[in-house]
Amino acid sequence: MSEWIMLALQFFSDLGYIGIMLGLMVEVIPSELVLGYGGYLVGIGQLTFSGALIAGGIGGTLAQLFLYWAGYFGGRPFLLKYGKYVLIKEKHITMAEEWFERYGVAVIFTARFIPVVRHAISIPAGIAKMSHWKFLIYTVAAIIPWTVLFLLLGKLLGENWQEVRSFATPYIIPLTVLSVLFISGYIMWSQKRTPPIITVKKMNGYNRKS
Repeated sequence: MSEWIMLALQFFSDLGYIGIMLGLMVEVIPSELVLGYGGYLVGIGQLTFSGALIAGGIGGTLAQLFLYWAGYFGGRPFLLKYGKYVLIKEKHITMAEEWFERYGVAVIFTARFIPVVRHAISIPAGIAKMSHWKFLIYTVAAIIPWTVLFLLLGKLLGENWQEVRSFATPYIIPLTVLSVLFISGYIMWSQKRTPPIITVKKMNGYNRKS
């Protein structure tokens, strides 16, 4: 792990719970490492699990809200210009837009467990003017299990918390598969619920359905 990441994590750890929030909000360091280190701090008694969970949930949610607001108020041109400063590239935005268009609002939850699109998916939600409350509910519902997973793994690994991403793979793969299955099931369910289109023709002064 690079020295600057360790220095940044040490800086955040000195701030306690606020440090976890900030580490997740700025998105300079992968959330897995921030939460894994937070789990390690829980294990040595520097933080409580409940406190770290709350801080991680708030920080992760705010990070996604910032991207959502950027899309909502700034649109695609704004993100293309400034997204690079938060490691969001045009290809990420394009992929997230395609996912959002194909799978609808449910992808705000499921994409949180899928690499590459899990951060960028908030952008098209904002551009599409998705309901703030609906976006918030889907986001929090996904961030809580993600936060719990990496805090527990960080605590379990102890001084080997740096390996948290490798140890998380067996857990993330099933979550990814379940997410894809959920998306597919949601699409099928939505299509079945969509009522057939009824055309109305006006004949001899009367409305006739065909």
